[in-house]
Amino acid sequence: MDSDLLWLTDSELRLWRHYLECYREIVGQLDLDLSENAGLSLAEYEVLVHLSESTDGRSRMSQLADAMLISRSGLTRRVDRMVRDGLVVKEVCLEDRRGTFATLTPDGWDLLKRVAPMHVAAVRSRFVGRLNQGQQEALMDALIALKGQLEDR
Repeated sequence: MDSDLLWLTDSELRLWRHYLECYREIVGQLDLDLSENAGLSLAEYEVLVHLSESTDGRSRMSQLADAMLISRSGLTRRVDRMVRDGLVVKEVCLEDRRGTFATLTPDGWDLLKRVAPMHVAAVRSRFVGRLNQGQQEALMDALIALKGQLEDR
C-alpha cells in the first residue's frame, strides 16, 4: 500500500458510507414506488420531467444526456424503450439533420401529470419530510458548497 495515501478518518468514512446508504435507500424506494404505481422507472420519470421543463416538451438528445448525467448511448436505450411505450417520440433536427430531438407525446404528458403528485409525495415522505427545517437548510448549504467546488475544477 502507498504509505503517502491519506486515508479517510473514521468520521469521514462514516459520513461517506451514510451518504451512499441513504442515497441508495431513497432512490431505490422512489424507483419501486414508480414501478409499482405507474410501471415507470425513476430514470424514465426523470426523462419525462426534463422534457416537460424544456421548450415545447422536447430536447436534443445530447443536451438531455448532459442534463441527466448519463451517456448518450445510455439515454438512447432509455428513450428507445419510452418510444416503444408511446411516451416519447424521436425527431430529426431539421436545422442540421445530425441532431435528434426527444419529444413528449400526449400519453407521456398524461402519465407525467398523473404520476407527478404521487412522486412528489414520496419524495416528501422518504426524504425532505424526515428532516426538520434546520437540517434541510444545513444540508442544502453543504450541497451547494460541494457542487460549487466540483464545478470549479
